[in-house]
Amino acid sequence: MICRNIRKIAVLIAALCALASPAHLSAQGFPAKPVRVVVPLAPGGATDIQARVLSKVLSEQFGQSFIVDNRPGASGMIGAEAVAKAVPDGYTILFTTAALAINATLAKNAIKFDPAKDLAPIVLVSATPLVLIVHPGVPAKSADELVELARKKPGSLNAALTVSGSTSHLAAEMFRQLAGISFTNVPYKGGAPAMLALMGGEVDFLFAEALLAAPQIKAGKVRALAVTTARPAATFPELPTMNAMLAGFVADNWFAMYAPAGTSREIVAILNGAVRKALETQTVRGLFEQDALTPVGSTPEELGAQLRREIDRYAEVIRRGNITAQ
Repeated sequence: MICRNIRKIAVLIAALCALASPAHLSAQGFPAKPVRVVVPLAPGGATDIQARVLSKVLSEQFGQSFIVDNRPGASGMIGAEAVAKAVPDGYTILFTTAALAINATLAKNAIKFDPAKDLAPIVLVSATPLVLIVHPGVPAKSADELVELARKKPGSLNAALTVSGSTSHLAAEMFRQLAGISFTNVPYKGGAPAMLALMGGEVDFLFAEALLAAPQIKAGKVRALAVTTARPAATFPELPTMNAMLAGFVADNWFAMYAPAGTSREIVAILNGAVRKALETQTVRGLFEQDALTPVGSTPEELGAQLRREIDRYAEVIRRGNITAQ
């Protein structure tokens, strides 16, 4: 009888210890202190602006500060690695872009973490298409016509690349591979210089981010041919998709939040719910739409599946194009 009681007491103590463990308590009262939101890019860009807009709304929701910490370098990998190696308590999170999927392959020999294993998906925040645009002097009114032009004069067309290893670069390489055409890549140090080169006639076409492309399309300084999303984009409903012409051509830019791997599911769920709630507010939706961003608000599982899918997609393009980190 005594032994049986001792066993019962031991089981009860073990249960109480489990309830008091950090894993169980980690979500209670979260967040109880300021949360650091690491943006692995310089201030002022689309990634930084979204992170700051959401951080403000999240601060208001929780009554705790969400503080943006810009950690640029190595195409976003310095900031991402810092989060991957942070304490998995929910107080350090990453706000990053589709470059994470590209650099999982392109920079795999330089980074000391695995994006698919060392980061816990929280939520896919938004997406924006790339737009295939040409100089008005290029005699192509559609993506099909641009392909035909490239086939008639192999190597005669010039494509502007915003940054080596960017989604713009990988979209151009995907275009080359899927269409079976040849053209010359002309690299620039960002989207703005590439756009200026296109408008000035230095290059013939560019896969540009929607925010950068929209005003120039409206002004008639460039001609839009297609978008790179799987389905027609809300920001350019009149444009066909590259995917409709070249099956599998998907290269949009997306923005997402991650925590260090090992962060409790409860904390991930709390952050996911808060961001999805923020994306429903008119303030956030209005600001995003001004910047040609489509709010998404996925589950953590959906984001995890997307990252793995994107890593595989870009890995194949990088391998076939023999692309190396610059």
